[in-house]
Amino acid sequence: MALGQKRNTPVVPGAAKALDQFKYEVANELGIQTPQDGYWGTMTARDTGAIGGNITRKLVALAEQQLAGRQNF
Repeated sequence: MALGQKRNTPVVPGAAKALDQFKYEVANELGIQTPQDGYWGTMTARDTGAIGGNITRKLVALAEQQLAGRQNF
């Protein structure tokens, strides 16, 4: 994919900044050194996969908690 093309845009436009911060928080929790320049391309697939997997796990848990709190669907 060429630089400047981004296909994984957030569904909620204002969420991009929060999701980016969340990425750094999860990396920190896992003890993964985050790139100072913001370029993740030099990181191993194992590290970035661990970050993405944990982000997904946490977001699914959050959604499940919200759904469990609803009385009527």
